[in-house]
Amino acid sequence: MCGITGFWDTSGQLSTQEKQQVVRQMSDKLLHRGPDDGGIWIDAEVGIALGHRRLSILDLSPEGHQPMHSACGRYVIVFNGEIYNFLELRQKLEALGYQFRGCSDTEVMLASFSLWGLERAIQDFNGMFAFALWDKQEQVLHLGRDRLGEKPLYYGCVGQTLVFGSELKALKAYPYFQAEINRDALALFVRHNYIPAPYSIYKGIYKLPPGIVLTWKGYAHSITVPYWSAKQVAENGVAQPFVGSEAEAVANLDALLREAVALRMVADVPLGAFLSGGIDSSTIVALMQAQSSQPVKTFSIGFYEDAYNEAHYAKEVAQHLGCDHTELYVTPEEAIAVIPKLPTLYDEPFSDPSQIPTFLVSQLARGQVTVALSGDGGDELFTGYDRYFLGQRIWQKIGWLPLSVRQTTAHALLARSPQAWDRLLARFGSFLPRQLKSRIYGDRLHLLAEFLPVESPDTLYRSLLSHWKKPESLVLGSLEPSTTLTNPEKWANLGNFTERMMFLDTVTYLPDDILTKVDRASMGVSLETRIPLLDHRLVEFAWQLPLQMKIHKEQGKWLLRQVLSQYVPQKLIERPKMGFGVPIDEWLRGSLRDWAEDLLDEGRLREEGFFNPQPIREKWIEHLSGTRDWQYYLWDVLMFQAWLAANVLH
Repeated sequence: MCGITGFWDTSGQLSTQEKQQVVRQMSDKLLHRGPDDGGIWIDAEVGIALGHRRLSILDLSPEGHQPMHSACGRYVIVFNGEIYNFLELRQKLEALGYQFRGCSDTEVMLASFSLWGLERAIQDFNGMFAFALWDKQEQVLHLGRDRLGEKPLYYGCVGQTLVFGSELKALKAYPYFQAEINRDALALFVRHNYIPAPYSIYKGIYKLPPGIVLTWKGYAHSITVPYWSAKQVAENGVAQPFVGSEAEAVANLDALLREAVALRMVADVPLGAFLSGGIDSSTIVALMQAQSSQPVKTFSIGFYEDAYNEAHYAKEVAQHLGCDHTELYVTPEEAIAVIPKLPTLYDEPFSDPSQIPTFLVSQLARGQVTVALSGDGGDELFTGYDRYFLGQRIWQKIGWLPLSVRQTTAHALLARSPQAWDRLLARFGSFLPRQLKSRIYGDRLHLLAEFLPVESPDTLYRSLLSHWKKPESLVLGSLEPSTTLTNPEKWANLGNFTERMMFLDTVTYLPDDILTKVDRASMGVSLETRIPLLDHRLVEFAWQLPLQMKIHKEQGKWLLRQVLSQYVPQKLIERPKMGFGVPIDEWLRGSLRDWAEDLLDEGRLREEGFFNPQPIREKWIEHLSGTRDWQYYLWDVLMFQAWLAANVLH
């Protein structure tokens, strides 16, 4: 696991010495991603410069140093990630006569490119990766990213120079970088709590989408080639479903998981796993322990607030499996102390509150291991999110009504404030059925009003994912751009609403929220995370599974639960799903109130000129009063404000 960066200057405005100095400065910004070693390489005549920071995981010797040159002399690479099947590929290459200098997967990549070409070679890679490959012969630069988006890669033009890197802080170190905030991307951020690919917070700087190789042939001349398509995988899987029995499906999934886990346990450094006690992480740890001769090191974070604490469940699972378990109960003060780190840790606005415990568990694990396996990806592949069930239920209840009726009803519900509805219902409470008295109140009526006007199940899904529903009215001077979620041409052709939600989560929420969160939190403490559930062969198999093998009696992850039950008693894992969150709502009314008040000050908001202060102040006052819970809306604004103060204003 490493950090990569570089540039291709076609203007000739930098001298050879300046090129060396600049690429080293860019590389040094990624020291946290690779504290063990660093290197640069330039071709001053062409203007290409590559930088690398190394976190040594495989082949700890100097033979793993990057930038690395191919034996044939044609290629130079900087690479972030792991190729898990590199030993298998190495054997094939050795059978063809290739002789290796060292034992790294990077050298295997270069040999594969040399003997088979980039397009063929990348199809054979099973791994997580982002790389920059300079082809001396063709004078082109290839930027590639793994199939699901585990490893990040930003790129863009600064004048006539292409700049790229694992994180934005490396690009910003380029001397002519202009950090102009993209207000359109900011509008997307306050809707989603992350900035969807291909956009970034800066104008002209983009995220390379997953499963893509971008070939840069010179200034403003590039082509992008997809080598793997989640859309095609979903469509093919549904069109050609698994036809075996449930027992055969369990056996196949168990075998695929075992191999995916085994491949990700190969390391020359200490290795462990995150364990929340939920289905996904428990499955990964169970399969690790089943294939390990030593107790697997597992790590959990606990909170003293019962509503947010799963640590005791994780401990029970670890004890049953015989793991070497470490848990840390975090006080609110310790969790809140992470918040000042977030603006520089994430480089661009990011407001998923689980960013805090993710950083804490990464920090805990890094005290004992250098690599940690994670259970991410199971929700998207095996129907783990509540919205898959909530969306269906809502649409079944409202979809039969004519749109005009729903729009009129929504308008009427919004005509009164939640408090006014509460007072009205209290006045007539004696006439209401007993079961309704405890269910109907103003907040829920307003929430219902948000869903009633939706035109289709797909717009309902987007509403479920949205925080600020009208971002353009909040972000001054913005025009919300099209994304995968708003462009049906990018959707997989799936007739089932639940499967469409799963697909869209896989290509948007998974890479841009979940994987971004895990990568930055772990790499911020120089920890490599590996995600077995995102082995592309397992993803392809999951899409072949009929929905009834994933959902049983309105409970998701049925097949995954059957695999886990072979290793862990059901009584240890059968419980309602909990999110990996923190009590932001309470903190904003307590310990974080002064910090938030400063960032949300009306005068400050007006002076900075990014937000319309009125809706923010209204929600802030309502939240403080306890009449409404606006924690997620406010956290979006606060994370941008904190990021702005740390990255732009100072």
